Amino acid sequence: MDKAPPPLRVLVCDDQALVRTGYVTIFSAQPDMEVVGEAENGHEAVHAAQRLDPDVVVMDIRMPLLDGIQATRRLAGPDVQDPPKVLVVTTFNVDAYVYDALHAGASGFLLKDAPPSELVNGIRTVAKGEALLAPAVTRHLIGHFAERLRPAEASRPDSAAVVQSLTPRELEVFRHLAEGLSNAEIAAQLFITLETVKTYVSRILTKLDLRDRVQAVVLAHRAGLVSFEP
Repeated sequence: MDKAPPPLRVLVCDDQALVRTGYVTIFSAQPDMEVVGEAENGHEAVHAAQRLDPDVVVMDIRMPLLDGIQATRRLAGPDVQDPPKVLVVTTFNVDAYVYDALHAGASGFLLKDAPPSELVNGIRTVAKGEALLAPAVTRHLIGHFAERLRPAEASRPDSAAVVQSLTPRELEVFRHLAEGLSNAEIAAQLFITLETVKTYVSRILTKLDLRDRVQAVVLAHRAGLVSFEP
């Protein structure tokens, strides 16, 4: 009999005690999860993550002392070796810095009013190395904050040069990926199999040296390949 994998180590970071308690209750009830710690501000989150080595950090954005964006950058920024996965849980239309959190290294985001099953599945998703970006929310979110990229970053030459290494077909998949489409939706759009899409996505992320689909969205916007209406 195969030995069961160890439970996912989860660190919960939120400045509201009631929210933290709710998360801990939900996650601890899962047979494949273990809550290894809690933090009520960004400083505590960084120190706790360094000490406890979680697989996934569930991160609020608005916290005292050090906000979730800065904490995410310290834990999962581009210069961090072997970072934990960071799942941002935010209140949409209130937190105006969600894009910044994704750019800082977060592997995805969910809304605070998401049902418990989505939160649990979100942790499992990012733990597997997949970005958690609901297509509809991705389009709305990135579109809403797209002005942050213009005009200084939207068409940065270095970003445009990077994507020139893609073949025409890879570029086509990359555009759909950056628009927030799931693998299944890309397969339907391009009339190819799901396995073929997975192969393309993996190849694209490797070729462009991207950690996940979140970074793909950021790069595509910087290169001016896609844009969303707010």
